[in-house]
Amino acid sequence: MSLARDIADLGAVTSRLDTVGASSGTLSNRNLVINGSMIISQRSTSVSSQTGSGYKTVDRFRVNASGGTYNQSQQTVTVGGETGLPTEFTKFLRHECTSGNDNHLLMTRIEDVAKFQGNMVLTFYAKGSNPSTLGKLSVKFHQNFGSGGSSDVYTTVQDLTLTSTWQRFTFNVTMASISGKTVGNGNYGSFLIGQDTNASTDAWTLDITGVQLEVGDTATDFEHRSYGDELQRCERYYQRIVKHGDGSGGANSILGGSALMYSSSYLSVTVTFRTPMRTFPTLVSANSSGCFKFYRNNANDTFDDFTQAGSRTPYAMEMYNTTDVSGTAGHGGFIETVNSNAEVHLDAEL
Repeated sequence: MSLARDIADLGAVTSRLDTVGASSGTLSNRNLVINGSMIISQRSTSVSSQTGSGYKTVDRFRVNASGGTYNQSQQTVTVGGETGLPTEFTKFLRHECTSGNDNHLLMTRIEDVAKFQGNMVLTFYAKGSNPSTLGKLSVKFHQNFGSGGSSDVYTTVQDLTLTSTWQRFTFNVTMASISGKTVGNGNYGSFLIGQDTNASTDAWTLDITGVQLEVGDTATDFEHRSYGDELQRCERYYQRIVKHGDGSGGANSILGGSALMYSSSYLSVTVTFRTPMRTFPTLVSANSSGCFKFYRNNANDTFDDFTQAGSRTPYAMEMYNTTDVSGTAGHGGFIETVNSNAEVHLDAEL
């Protein structure tokens, strides 16, 4: 009797979901933004006194800065929620521009410029403080046609005025057609939020989460994904293989992959990627003294870092050390981090 009731209840739920799906359109994969809820932060959770462009903390969100200084951090939403922000959000990105300048913006690059055509709608939750002279920030959209492709196209600069309370912002844009454009490798579309031209040097702060970009002109509720799903999407572009403190209790961490003395002075390590990467990645390794230790055959050697080998694909890579390790060819073992500078990351960002 109980089983029959459960089956009936399940049928009712399924029917309800079908009805919702039919009335709302496609419910999944509508958000072109990866990590819009700011829950993945493989590189770091906080940096300070930064200058220049690059990825700093939260995955897939890049600073595009020709000037100014800034701090950036992944923040945790106050337990119990914050006014104006739906309770399902747990993280947000804080970008503190301590000294403003022209072209100081936060951006995300979305693979395949062909997605950036026609009507699109960008939504996000934000709060913060505006540069006092201008009293506003700006939002603009960008088409990049890749290596050897047509010139970049920027579309529709719109104003963004922040307050100290969370608000949901919506920006509609009609992107230019890419018909007739030459499209090369590494092409992407993006949107940028921050100071554009004619900016002041005033400080400003942007807290942001729930970032969603959709095709069409109607904004829908934010599409939440599981942590595992979001991480896998991020790892197409960047993977944290190991970092000191990843181990239990913040202790030394084991580097996954096979470690082998190829010769008496050549330590070879093959790493298979958890997620296939966008292209052949670049190795980002520690570059300081005594970061790693190689254990094998009742012996060990401490060494500084790894060098990227020519043998690599979007699925695996060989890395090696030939300066700090000696042993018997053919001996295998494992590698452990030793100090806080030890880390191995793989970069295939656009």
